[in-house]
Amino acid sequence: MAEDGEENQFRNARLQKLAALKALGIDPYPYEWRRSAEAKELEARYAALPADAVTEDRVSVAGRIRAIRNSGMFIDLHDNSGKIQIFSDRKSLDEAQQALLPLLDLGDIIGVDGIVRRTRRGELTVNAKRIAVLAKALLPLPEKYHGLADLETRYRQRYLDLIMNEQSRAVLRNRSRIIATLRRLLIERGFLEVETPMLHVIPGGATAKPFVTHHNALDMELYLRIAPELHLKRLLVGGLSDKLFEINRNFRNEGISPRHNPEFTSLELYEAYVDYRAMMALTETLIAEIAREVLGATRIRYGEHEIELAGPWPHESMAGLVKRETGADFLTILADEDARAAARRLQVEVADSAGWGRALEAVFAARVEAKLIQPIHVTGFPREISPLAKADRNDPRLTERFETYINGWEVANAFSEINDPLDQQQRFEAQMAERARGDEEAQRLDADYVAALEYGMPPAGGLGIGIDRMVMLLTDSPSIRDVIAFPTMRPKG
Repeated sequence: MAEDGEENQFRNARLQKLAALKALGIDPYPYEWRRSAEAKELEARYAALPADAVTEDRVSVAGRIRAIRNSGMFIDLHDNSGKIQIFSDRKSLDEAQQALLPLLDLGDIIGVDGIVRRTRRGELTVNAKRIAVLAKALLPLPEKYHGLADLETRYRQRYLDLIMNEQSRAVLRNRSRIIATLRRLLIERGFLEVETPMLHVIPGGATAKPFVTHHNALDMELYLRIAPELHLKRLLVGGLSDKLFEINRNFRNEGISPRHNPEFTSLELYEAYVDYRAMMALTETLIAEIAREVLGATRIRYGEHEIELAGPWPHESMAGLVKRETGADFLTILADEDARAAARRLQVEVADSAGWGRALEAVFAARVEAKLIQPIHVTGFPREISPLAKADRNDPRLTERFETYINGWEVANAFSEINDPLDQQQRFEAQMAERARGDEEAQRLDADYVAALEYGMPPAGGLGIGIDRMVMLLTDSPSIRDVIAFPTMRPKG
C-alpha cells in the first residue's frame, strides 16, 4: 500500500505538470513529430567530428527522457537505436520553451530540433532550438540504478522491462531476426509458407492435452490446435507444394516451467520424397546458419557450457544411449512387464500400464536427457509413443524418428512420415485404446486425415523445431519467459 501511495503522489505531481503544459497552450499528446535521424545514425555520421566542434547541421530527433541534469540543461534522450545528449541553452530557447523545461520528467517522450555538435568531453550532442512534448508520462520509471530487477514485474509489465533493460530489448529483437532468418533460409530452399487453422474439430498431430473452446454460431466444441501437422500433410496430399512450412503458435493445456509456456511458437515443415535422414541434415543446416547470421558464430555459450552448433552432429539410438548410461539393454527385453521391472530397478517410476516403449522412454528422460549438452540426434523412438512415424526398417518396435537435443533440451522432432492409410488407422486405434485406459494426451482418431491418405501422400520427411527454445539457446536466456514478449501468467491479486 505504501508503494501505491508513493506512486499516487508522483502521479499527482505529474498531473499538475500536465495541467501546466496545457495552460501554456501545449498539447502534451500531439499527433506526430517528423524526425530526420536516430541516435545510432548520428553517431555513425559524425564519428569523425572532433571534440568541441559545432556543425551547421540541423536535425530532428525524438525519444524518451532517461536523465535530466542541471535543471534541464542536459537531457539524455533514448530512442530505438541508442542515446543522444540534448543541450538546452536558454539563449537558444524562447520564453515559452524555457517555461517548458521545468515541466519535463524522466520517462517523458519528447522531440528535439537542433544543431549537431560534440562537447569538449567528446559527447555527441544536439543543441536544442525547439523542444516538443510528444507524450507526458504520468507514472515514474523504476529507479534507474537498480533497473527493473523483479522478474514478476518484468514479465507482467513487459513495457517497463523493455524501457529499462537493454538486454530484454536485445533478446526480443534477436528473436525477430532468428525467425526472419529461418523463414528466408526455407524460402531459398524452395519451401512454400502456408497457414493452417488454429481452431480444430479434432485436436491432433501431437500427444498433448488441448484447450477447449465453444463456437456459438455453430454450437460446437472446438480445440485450440496442439500442432499443425495433420493439416500440413493434407496440403501435401493435395499437391500444393512438395515443400511446405508454417511458423506459428500452438497451444497445449499443460504445465508452466522455465522451458514450457501454454502457447508457444514452432516451425513445422514437410518435404516430399525424402525420409527422416534428410530432416537431420536440414535441422543442422538451419540452426547453424541462423547462429552464424544472427550471432556471427556457431560456437555459443549457454550458462556454463560452450556449445558448437556446426554440423555434422552425431546420432545415436535411444536404447543405445540408455545402455551406455545405465547398463540396461532394452533391445534384449521382450515383455512389457520386464521392461517396467528394468525401469524400476533403475529407480525410474513407470505406470503399471506402461508398455516396453514407454518404459524405455521414461528411463531415457530420467537418466540420459539432461546430459546431452552438445547437439545430438536421438533416433530409434519406440513405436508406441510415435503414432505418426513410419516403423523402423529393421526393428518394428521402433520408428524412423529422431529428436534433436542441445543443452539437455529437445529442440527438434522429425519423422519419416506414415503415408500408409491402413497403418495410420491402426496407430490411431491404438491411441484411442490408450485414451480409453485413461491417457488424456493420447491422440484421437481423425477419420478425414486417414481418408486424405487414402488418396495418396508421397513419402515425406517432417520436422518440427521449437522456436522459443531455439531463441533461449541462442540468446543465453534462462527462462522461456525471457524470450516471449507476453508469457502466460496467473492474474495478479
